[in-house]
Amino acid sequence: MMKKISIEEELEILKSNVVEIIPEDGLYEKLKKAREEGRPLRVKLGADPSAPDLHLGHAVVLRKLKQFQDLGHQVVFIIGDFTARIGDPSGRSETRKPLTPEQVKKNALTYQEQVGKILDVSKAEIRYQEEWFGKMKLEDVLVLTSKYTIARMLERDDFAQRFKEQKPIFIHEIMYPLLQAYDSVAIKADIELGGTDQKFNLIVGREIQREYGLEPQVAMLMPILEGLDGKQKMSKSLGNYIGLTEPPNQMYGKVMSIPDELIIRYFELATELPKEEIRKIEQEMREGKLNPRDAKARLAREIVKIYHGEEASLKAEEEFNRIFRNKELPENVPEVEISEPKIWIVKLLTQVGAAKSNSEAKRLISQGAVEIDGTRIEDINLDISIDKPFILRVGKHFFRRIKRA
Repeated sequence: MMKKISIEEELEILKSNVVEIIPEDGLYEKLKKAREEGRPLRVKLGADPSAPDLHLGHAVVLRKLKQFQDLGHQVVFIIGDFTARIGDPSGRSETRKPLTPEQVKKNALTYQEQVGKILDVSKAEIRYQEEWFGKMKLEDVLVLTSKYTIARMLERDDFAQRFKEQKPIFIHEIMYPLLQAYDSVAIKADIELGGTDQKFNLIVGREIQREYGLEPQVAMLMPILEGLDGKQKMSKSLGNYIGLTEPPNQMYGKVMSIPDELIIRYFELATELPKEEIRKIEQEMREGKLNPRDAKARLAREIVKIYHGEEASLKAEEEFNRIFRNKELPENVPEVEISEPKIWIVKLLTQVGAAKSNSEAKRLISQGAVEIDGTRIEDINLDISIDKPFILRVGKHFFRRIKRA
């Protein structure tokens, strides 16, 4: 049963932080019709399991989906096990490398658990594209492709730019928006959520639904959350992300590393604080009554609390302060034994897991991110003696106690 509130109150909740609704009055009309018919709206969000981890950028849209769920609507989370094999061309200047079915399946297995950190999965529909695309015949595919023109597809900004620059656009990439659109046909979506970079795909969904005799869905576009660098959108491939399943200490530390100018935006898009409270924090920072570092600490607590609970958020703050404010070591520093009497610093970083490759290890050293017992290491050719134990620190959060085996 839906909560007994007016449509106007429901609209106010659902429109918060939304960048655009297409058509503008569509959400009101859908809510009104659903009440007249005595049924919940079917609200769709799709995610391609192109990486094993969901992050706070995904959570912006997932939290909007949760608002629909809390209001009694039926949320449908689609795991794009077919579209992930293509790769969403949105905003891409070149073709994505396709994932294998094995990679997709491995990543998809983690998604339901991660989504459960925000949604009540017992009440949600978790669907895989395999349900409908796995049964499609070539004839069905040809019917789908007949519903949209190449000219319309080339209106899309990234395709248009690549066409202009004579860069390849492959047929399978053109299929991506059609497959995402057909998801809306398959589950009979009333609403589809997505980031602003998904606008073209969501509009195609409306048109394809109409072609299959369904009432077009309403597209609701959410803002894109910037990553830790404060410049590009949060992305695992860019390394500027905060994963939903990251340990509390790591999550807290990453939030503390964001630029000050992102504090309020993160409060708005990544926490559950009321707008009035956020405006108060913003005003106090502007007037110099609140230090940005203290505001950021509050932000880090709020975010960790959502995904790990209040006790874990307080412990993460204590640990952060012990390391960075009091210049102490973490409580439990993992110990690694090295068999050689001496080891190349680059090899040491890869061997203990601080870097995935020699080139990454060299980059970390050149950036001044590597310390041994508090002394910065700047020479990538340095051999380290293991005659006595020492503390290796890489970046802000990686500590290892190194000793001879």
